[in-house]
Amino acid sequence: MENLETRLNEVARIAVRLEQETGCPAQLMIAQWAIESAWGAKPVGHANYFGIKKADRHTKCSTVPTREVINGKSVIENLEFADYDSLEDSCRDYAWLITAPAAIAEPRKYRRFMECSLCPPEMAAQSSRAARRPRWFWGA
Repeated sequence: MENLETRLNEVARIAVRLEQETGCPAQLMIAQWAIESAWGAKPVGHANYFGIKKADRHTKCSTVPTREVINGKSVIENLEFADYDSLEDSCRDYAWLITAPAAIAEPRKYRRFMECSLCPPEMAAQSSRAARRPRWFWGA
């Protein structure tokens, strides 16, 4: 991805498609992408545009120095962040992180998050559909 417009167009295309597939709001994904990666210019490690730390589901990672707040104090720690093969893979994992766990574990909390002041009401109503999906949808 070369310039800001190219990067923004690419993430927007992916985000809109993933919203249809997963219910993760495209506007939320694009905003988080912009904040976490300086508008796509500085991913963490390899293609991690959302600052997602390594979890059991990740097979690749990079160790990166990062600022954390521990017991109210700002410290620098070397932590493992997930690595991805592409922007699309990074976006797909972010969509999963935002939708699936909340919908399974705490659907009411997820709906409250989507209804916050940062999210327009029409977007919250549409996007909370993931939280209303029946348990069989998630394989539970």
